[in-house]
Amino acid sequence: MTQNIRNIAIIAHVDHGKTTFVDAFLKQSGAFRENQQVATCAMDSGDLERERGITIFAKCTSVEWGGTRINIVDTPGHADFGGEVERILSMVDGVIVLVDAAEGPLPQTKFVVSKALKLGLRPIVVINKVDRADARPIEVQNEVFDLFANLGATDEQLDFPTLFASGREGWAANSLTDERKDITPLFKKILEHVPAPQCDENGPFKMLVTTLEADPFVGRILTGRIVSGKIKTNQMIKALSREGKPMETARASKIVAFRGLKRQPIEEGLAGDIVSIAGFSDATVADTLCDQSVTEPLHALPIDPPTLAMTFSINTSPLAGTEGDKVTSRMIWDRLEKEAEGNIALQISRTDSTDAFEVAGRGELQLGILIETMRREGYELSVSRPRVVFHTDEQGHRFEPMEEVVVDVDDAYTGVVVEKMSLRKAEMTEMIPSGGGKTRLTFLAPSRGLIGYHSEFLTDTCGTGVMNRLFHSYAPYKGPISGRRNGVLISTESGKSVAYALWNIQERGPLFIPAGVSVYPGMIIGANAKPGDIEVNPIKGKKLTNMRAAGKDEAVALIPPVQMSLEAALAYIEEDELVEVTPKNIRLRKKLLDSNERRKYERRKED
Repeated sequence: MTQNIRNIAIIAHVDHGKTTFVDAFLKQSGAFRENQQVATCAMDSGDLERERGITIFAKCTSVEWGGTRINIVDTPGHADFGGEVERILSMVDGVIVLVDAAEGPLPQTKFVVSKALKLGLRPIVVINKVDRADARPIEVQNEVFDLFANLGATDEQLDFPTLFASGREGWAANSLTDERKDITPLFKKILEHVPAPQCDENGPFKMLVTTLEADPFVGRILTGRIVSGKIKTNQMIKALSREGKPMETARASKIVAFRGLKRQPIEEGLAGDIVSIAGFSDATVADTLCDQSVTEPLHALPIDPPTLAMTFSINTSPLAGTEGDKVTSRMIWDRLEKEAEGNIALQISRTDSTDAFEVAGRGELQLGILIETMRREGYELSVSRPRVVFHTDEQGHRFEPMEEVVVDVDDAYTGVVVEKMSLRKAEMTEMIPSGGGKTRLTFLAPSRGLIGYHSEFLTDTCGTGVMNRLFHSYAPYKGPISGRRNGVLISTESGKSVAYALWNIQERGPLFIPAGVSVYPGMIIGANAKPGDIEVNPIKGKKLTNMRAAGKDEAVALIPPVQMSLEAALAYIEEDELVEVTPKNIRLRKKLLDSNERRKYERRKED
């Protein structure tokens, strides 16, 4: 049976076409009817995934071709979701490395490929988007070879097959001169090159849990690949922790397998197949589900440590509870616990305050996605500025996370990028022309120096620059990095903002709010054009008199306010500020709303 199964993962940098390519797999294997209406990027099923055009959670699908079942895993491309990638790779026997024919291998390709090569997986390289006007497929093929060699690939892994393809057009070919018809050459290459699962079909049942989901009807759904034996519906099995301690015994109430985009209940799961099992209440990711006779757990991969932390606390503003229905610390903690269960790259802990919790993860995007998801679920919370997680050795030396940053910019903007990166304590390690009037710059930079830099980078490069980041290592503390130079405009009153008041305030700096919105004391309503904070009254109306005006009143012309996204707001705030997140609004505020309290705090800090 295992000879008729192939388990593969598609890995690539973000936006190189993984999910679109899986669409072609599904269509050409017959998983969709000829006339069936299917959304593009069918594997990106979440609202946030569709809005942002990225894959956040690893997903499985399955196609049948030539009598062989091919289980395909579409993995995230962002390093922030690396916890998903690492676990998934332990389920598969081969990988398709998808690389853009113009951009070549980028940092995220490097991150995932290094994980795959360490596991001994043999890659199939697909140079995608060869129909682009700026495609350079042969050069990219050589770059991929160099990347594999630098990552310590074995001779067997370096002898990889290459196909040239267009996922959008739905074809793949063994060479650039071959017929461009469909992706049959890739299907053939998978059957030839990817080995069948190495499993013990007759041994006791064992499965390592790699992903976890919650279902309102059947409870936890634990997904993984069966390493040995088989499992039947209602069979009694147990869960072992990573250390081998028995956790619980339960009945496999439901077994489902992936068939196309749907999960279908099956009576029996066989060795080598990827299945999902329901029935457990405590077992989680990296635990081993197994027969009662098994005592040794399966090896689970270590996970890279979190590099960024934030404080999530209850909303304490005067507007708390007016827009969301989940506002208590217990509700927020329960939601964070549920998130940490399935996402082992995330760590949550309690703080000295009963109303605040520390959440540590891989990056701003991962934490931003969590906050946005909670916001849409009806939660109200206050969030601090992201801060890096430092390590201290036995001698008391501080080490901070460093990231490799690869920047592609037009030649005209290289100077400003190098200048801004050096201010953030970054060291340039490489500068090479990449053709077409562009330059590729590589830096080694402290993670804390990059917080909030992306929007500034896009402004500096007029939106044409591309920046990719990847965790590199921990290095000795690089010293202080200057933060925001300008102050903010702080409201002194409660009520609705008035156009006349804002018209007078806007000369001090750009505003963050329009007229007619609720404000409160301590809320940040704009940026000061100079250093230092200024307290302003945004609800002050024009004084009325009984004198007739000699001429027409001046028209109140407001400059459109700066609309801040969640990520931009998190990057903008300083240590003494918070982002207030509700289902309807994102507001900026001071941690201490009372102006007298803020002055006392400043005096204590100076002392």
